[in-house]
Amino acid sequence: MKRFRFFTLTCALLSGPALFAAKPTPLDLYLLVGQSNMAGRGKLTDADRQPDPRILVLNKENVWVSQGEPLHFDKPEMVGVGLGFTFAKLVADKTPGVTVGLIPCAVGGTPLSRWKPGADLYEQALVRARIALKNGQLKGILWHQGESESGSETNANAYAKNLAEVALGFRRDLNAPDVPFIAGELGEFLYTRAANKSPYAHVVNQQINSLPAFLPHSAIVSSAGLGHKGDELHFSAEAQKEFGRRYFKALQSLQK
Repeated sequence: MKRFRFFTLTCALLSGPALFAAKPTPLDLYLLVGQSNMAGRGKLTDADRQPDPRILVLNKENVWVSQGEPLHFDKPEMVGVGLGFTFAKLVADKTPGVTVGLIPCAVGGTPLSRWKPGADLYEQALVRARIALKNGQLKGILWHQGESESGSETNANAYAKNLAEVALGFRRDLNAPDVPFIAGELGEFLYTRAANKSPYAHVVNQQINSLPAFLPHSAIVSSAGLGHKGDELHFSAEAQKEFGRRYFKALQSLQK
């Protein structure tokens, strides 16, 4: 049985499948935060745009809708397939009867400093998360960011410390002290990126991998073998879907 019902009077026809405003019963909520590889830049197909009745998305207007990809709206001309929708489908598969609520907040090209407690993107994500919490319980925070730090040795070496501050801030301010925090590695293709634009990407990944040693209830997702879409910066659609599967496995490891 579906755990939400649609408002019959609200239907907006867009360039893909219809988006329906929905009044959900309690949702299992997941906050999606970071920069462009969390927002998703993979090439879209008509199949990607199809909604899943088990998944709701908090849209730009802070309304729950049933929709497919793209989940994010940070750069409408660029958004595409990300990892969140595949992740949510697997959560729904694992827990029949549960409706998953996704809270997309990622913004492409943003440094970690804008995600620290008190900064603009952190505070915007808090507002959206608190709206979402009226309809459910936070079950996880999914993070992918760090490309913006990979050009600076100082920023790269401070990454784990700064990311822990972000994670602890969300847990504190959303009253979810033990909520899983899952962070993905940067793409290995950045290691050989043209013009040496990301010389410290490997340092950022080392920092990311150190996080579980001092941040309880956190897990790391490997990017090994995942390719870019041709720009040496953004994961392809196929890679994003595999990333979503790996994020789900990381969540399972924390739940065990």
